[in-house]
Amino acid sequence: MGESAKQREIVRASQAEAFLAADVGGTHARIGLVRRAGNGIEVLRYERYACADWPSLTAVLQDFVTQLDGQAVVKHCAVASAGYVLGDAVVNENLPWSVSIGDIRNTLGLAGLAVVNDFEAVAYACQFLQTHETQPIIPTSAAPVTGPVLVMGPGTGLGSAVLLPGSPHATVLPTEAGQISLAPGNEREMAILRELARGREYVSYEAALSGPGLVNLYRAISTLRGTNATLAEPSDVTRAALDGSDPAAVEALDVFCGLLGSFVGDLALLYGARGGVYLAGGILPQVRDRLLASSFANRFFNKGVMRAFLQQVPVRLMDHGQLGVIGAAGLYLHGSTAH
Repeated sequence: MGESAKQREIVRASQAEAFLAADVGGTHARIGLVRRAGNGIEVLRYERYACADWPSLTAVLQDFVTQLDGQAVVKHCAVASAGYVLGDAVVNENLPWSVSIGDIRNTLGLAGLAVVNDFEAVAYACQFLQTHETQPIIPTSAAPVTGPVLVMGPGTGLGSAVLLPGSPHATVLPTEAGQISLAPGNEREMAILRELARGREYVSYEAALSGPGLVNLYRAISTLRGTNATLAEPSDVTRAALDGSDPAAVEALDVFCGLLGSFVGDLALLYGARGGVYLAGGILPQVRDRLLASSFANRFFNKGVMRAFLQQVPVRLMDHGQLGVIGAAGLYLHGSTAH
């Protein structure tokens, strides 16, 4: 994101000053009152909001500030949001409302406001994770290696970013990898892709590897099976897949896991993710056991001569939790774009 000379003059929060940090996805907005704590971030207060219950992000932030009841005067805010900044707006089809940067700044009377991609923030925060805070999906006996770390995950959308270790602090490469063209890996997935392409000019990985994407897979598979698609919500498809009550849902989740393994392997090769892979998002923690039993690992490794490289790359599952809030705050303090 480019920034003008005027924007660069904005004074950021001081070392001891508390400020707002927000992690905004298509389903939830996580808001924190934070401050610098040594080389890390201290979360002083934290709340999670259901986006559908609020008319705007400004209203969510206002409510959070009101709950502080004068305990802190907030003059700075860092927002990690799904999508990208275009002029005054955050552009993303998965958000329930439009986001105006100027409205947030003016309504809250902010001296500084930074906006970054939500997975850019999660990637930045993953450097503070301890191993015991994550769960192994593909463990490795190889010694830990310093190198690029891939962070990605399906939720309302499909987010992805890469942490690049460095000094004095790490940097993050934000990506829109979820918009890459969906690549089927077998005949069944080719048939599913043909169904997904009906009425669409373009089929991205996000069209399959997300909450709405899981529903898309379920509907396509139901059509191929010649059965009625009776489930409309991602949670319904997940539940039916896990309890085995709907064969199309069971297959949809299996296909989902296979495609995910293939895609994660591709991204690990693309970015040379020697430092490992962290999986996040709202779906995977719910289906961890099915993910472990699926073709995820086989598809991850199935990259020809690069199999040996991928066998050295650990893949772990992490709980999104407060990571986006912490990452947004860290990026702001280290000089991300102000608006």
